[in-house]
Amino acid sequence: MSATRVSSIRARAVRPEHPLEWLLEPARNDPGYESKSWFGGRTLTLDGLHRLFLTTQGEPWQGVLVCTFHEHQASLLAEFPALRQHPVLKKWLYLPEAAETFEPDARRLVQLARARDPRIGVAPSAKKKKRAAQAVRFGDTL
Repeated sequence: MSATRVSSIRARAVRPEHPLEWLLEPARNDPGYESKSWFGGRTLTLDGLHRLFLTTQGEPWQGVLVCTFHEHQASLLAEFPALRQHPVLKKWLYLPEAAETFEPDARRLVQLARARDPRIGVAPSAKKKKRAAQAVRFGDTL
């Protein structure tokens, strides 16, 4: 038997854990749980709805974004004084990692998401279908 080179086999890159991934630990056993990379952060999706977005890209993207609708913002802001409307993505609320109450507030937001609090969660936008490029055939006008 001859020796074969295995240099063509590449080791699979291991994705580093997100710095705020520990927040999602209580939700991992939930049957509707899904977490995936999304715009440079991690999204907590339960039952197909985006609930929370974890991001560590520097202010104003350093903390937890709460996926919600405008009509629910007032009640969430009253319950969580450290929450504020995100300065760029105004449709969602933002809990900055620098807030004094970040850890207990973030844990409580995960609990509310797991309890399917109707104030937290938005459906992902529909994926756009890619239009198939038409093949140009000889003789077609350009």
